[in-house]
Amino acid sequence: MTIAVSPQSLPALVLNADYRPLSYYPLSLWSWQDAIKAVFLDRVNIIAEYEHSVSSPSFSMRVPSVVSLKTYVQPSRNPAFTRFNVFLRDRFECQYCGSTDDLTFDHVIPRAHGGETTWENVVAACSPCNLRKGSKLPRQAQMFPAQKPYRPTVQDLHNNGRLFPPNYLHESWVDYLYWDSELQP
Repeated sequence: MTIAVSPQSLPALVLNADYRPLSYYPLSLWSWQDAIKAVFLDRVNIIAEYEHSVSSPSFSMRVPSVVSLKTYVQPSRNPAFTRFNVFLRDRFECQYCGSTDDLTFDHVIPRAHGGETTWENVVAACSPCNLRKGSKLPRQAQMFPAQKPYRPTVQDLHNNGRLFPPNYLHESWVDYLYWDSELQP
């Protein structure tokens, strides 16, 4: 799964005031128009620029490729319980067979057996596995998730998001994205 980013659209990577991306998946990107507006509103610092410029009759500037917020935005401590975040936690893979196609989610303990719709009871599942398991308990269906469902931290989701980079990464972004990457000697 990749995020479609067009190099022709000249997106700007948005960093928090600590120079970390606001999010990795989806990668925190603004349109060039939003980046320039933020510059004029004095909300960001320009860190890097594209070769392209925009002009008006009285003004010209290069399009920002990386901007950092002037005010630190406190990241959320608890990620929202959404279908997307369940998929991200489970790395967009069925927890029963590993397929990445036709994903839905499954209640490990089915609602018919008192299971709740919570982080600790929902996993990503492909439709065929979900249909095969139905409303059976894992031991009845002999289907057990690859990883026990859990409430992820924002850091867990960021780490998994790094596994799914967009199809396009501008060279000016790389220094700000993968902090845990091995450095070249």
